[in-house]
Amino acid sequence: MKCAVDLHIHSCLSPCGDEGMTPNNICNMARLKELDLIAVADHNTARHLPAIQRVARGLGLGLLPAMELTTREEVHLLSYFPTVDMALEFSEEIYPHLPPVPNRPELFGEQLELDDQDEIVRREEKLLLSALDLSVDQLTRRILEKGGLAVPAHINRGSNGILQALGFLPPDAPFSALEVTVGLPLPHKGIPDHLFQFHSSDAHYLENILEPVEFLELPSPDAAGFFDRFGQKSV
Repeated sequence: MKCAVDLHIHSCLSPCGDEGMTPNNICNMARLKELDLIAVADHNTARHLPAIQRVARGLGLGLLPAMELTTREEVHLLSYFPTVDMALEFSEEIYPHLPPVPNRPELFGEQLELDDQDEIVRREEKLLLSALDLSVDQLTRRILEKGGLAVPAHINRGSNGILQALGFLPPDAPFSALEVTVGLPLPHKGIPDHLFQFHSSDAHYLENILEPVEFLELPSPDAAGFFDRFGQKSV
């Protein structure tokens, strides 16, 4: 089926995410914009996904559990998982790989974890924007070993896109797809033709969540359908 998607959205748990990016606001805006499937991918954590999943289920909105991880080389890597529990398990596994740098809300913004009523549960004290002490290769392989899929984020935008950070796309990396920023040039740089390319909003504000302009053909508008479409890569 043809599914309207936005597979890279930040919540208010990301320090760069607006405080209006609450579980209810995100899911209701996605529904208002007639999206079928979203992925909320906060920086280096999956702790907001249970609340977001509860809200999404109540609205009949598909959720693809995700995180946006920062590698040792400062590459942003989207990690997608079949279930929220799997994403949470991996989130807890990588948390010790974040340096012990405290967040400074006056500089980076609050890191608010909310429940499904948009009430504050906790404030994350460790800065989630920091780079993990794991390389692109190490992190990609760990994601796959845990049953997830690894997708380089906004490859043609900014210093955290893999083409800028590394200067090339690793030829043997078992990536599942590539996220490409609309409206910016995409130098080929060894990008294989078989790698699927998609666009998403990387929204930090509600108004930036995509309209129904990006579509995927999926068996079902949920994580199971996404994984059936893209499959599990070998490590």
